[in-house]
Amino acid sequence: SGLTGEIPPEIGNLTNLTNLYLHNNQLIGSIPPEIGNLTNLTNLYLNNNELRGSMAPEIGSLTGLNDLRLSNNQLTGLIPPEIGNLTNLSTLYLFSNQLRGSMPPDIGSLTGLNDLRLSNNQLTGSIPLEIGNLTNLSTLYLSNNQLTGEIPSEIGNLTNLTVLSSSSNELTGEIPTEIGNLTNLIILKLQNNQFTGEIPPEIGNLTNLTNLSLGGNQFTGSIPLEIFNLTNLERLYLWGNQLSGEIP
Repeated sequence: SGLTGEIPPEIGNLTNLTNLYLHNNQLIGSIPPEIGNLTNLTNLYLNNNELRGSMAPEIGSLTGLNDLRLSNNQLTGLIPPEIGNLTNLSTLYLFSNQLRGSMPPDIGSLTGLNDLRLSNNQLTGSIPLEIGNLTNLSTLYLSNNQLTGEIPSEIGNLTNLTVLSSSSNELTGEIPTEIGNLTNLIILKLQNNQFTGEIPPEIGNLTNLTNLSLGGNQFTGSIPLEIFNLTNLERLYLWGNQLSGEIP
């Protein structure tokens, strides 16, 4: 599509809309707060435009939303805590913007989420413990931010995860042993952080993995024998660590 210009505030008059698809255009300006009037929306696609400004907190009024996609814009500011009102969400795409601040703990209220993508922003602070409430998650992308602190042990609650990518952040500490609970994982990308300690042997439980990326950290000790349980692996990246000993 080739739509240009701003989203007019009059969009808020369309209160019977259930689906609003304005993605893949060249829309500019900010998301009008009047969008919060569209309380019958189930799908809101504003991705792949040139939208600026902050995420309108009024989006939190759209409690029937199942799919919210604001990715690939130029949105700035914080992820509003009102996002936690959207308890029917299955898909939340905020990646490839300029969002800053921390991940709001309110995100833990979105217990129906299946797909959460926050990569390629400027998010800081730690991963909230409430992430462990999202037990229906299949896909979690947090890569290419400035997240700090440790991966919370609550990550082990997300037993439906198939993809976990937290690469290219500033995460520290050891990988929690609870990572071994995520037996449905196919892709685990933790490269380019500041993780320390040994690679936990519990990674050997993740027998569905095809991609394990742990390079560019500060892991020490030897490569655990259990890593050779991962017979489906196609890619194994351990470069740029402080591992010692022989390859088992």
